Amino acid sequence: MSLPQQLSHNALEKIKNRFKLTEIGSPYLNLTSPMSPAPVGSLRLFSGNEIHKMVYIGLVVPPIGLDSHMIFAFTKPESHIPHFTLDSVMAGPYFAFHLDLIPRADLGANLKYLNAVFDNLTPIFEEAKKIEGLTPAQLGPKQYALMSPWMLAYRANESAFEQIQVPVNGYLEHWFNLVEKDIPTDAMPTGDFAKRDQLNRNAIFDPEVDKVWAQVSRLIGEETSEKLRGILRNQEVEK
Repeated sequence: MSLPQQLSHNALEKIKNRFKLTEIGSPYLNLTSPMSPAPVGSLRLFSGNEIHKMVYIGLVVPPIGLDSHMIFAFTKPESHIPHFTLDSVMAGPYFAFHLDLIPRADLGANLKYLNAVFDNLTPIFEEAKKIEGLTPAQLGPKQYALMSPWMLAYRANESAFEQIQVPVNGYLEHWFNLVEKDIPTDAMPTGDFAKRDQLNRNAIFDPEVDKVWAQVSRLIGEETSEKLRGILRNQEVEK
């Protein structure tokens, strides 16, 4: 099992087992490409109570040196608890990852919510940035604006990537605590969380915002690529 696959698998299993998620299909969708006679990856889909929907997308294409694994674990559309996301990639000799809790409210207008949800991530965030061998990912300000300021998004050499399990575990444990224990009543934001979530997902998974979707489309075709984005944007669980 490759390093990116192992990192993603560990997180996936922890979430699935912690919240007793049920997998839909095995997998939900196989991914094919003109580059290979065999499937090049899969989309796995899970559902549960506290975690409404979890989507895993894996793409492994040895001829082009791609080994990519993405997880989005979505809380309920009407919830104020953030979503969890982890992306782990090897492209040729290089590694990359991003890790974040996606806020469900405007952080600039909800200081108590910001403090309750993200303050405990700060020491983990600061320590992770000190890992030797990391270089910032080439993301635009628009992508950062759609996520949280605590997003860790870096390229890494092999030694650095091997150390990423530590911040991943830290973010996961903090997120588990938020899901299971909630936040203080006086830190609750107000607003239509489901509507904001839909607008936020539409933006995050817009191919004009995230250019990686152009590469995905070249690999598996635009129709299948759009189907993946549709599943990620959809707040309901596919049957």
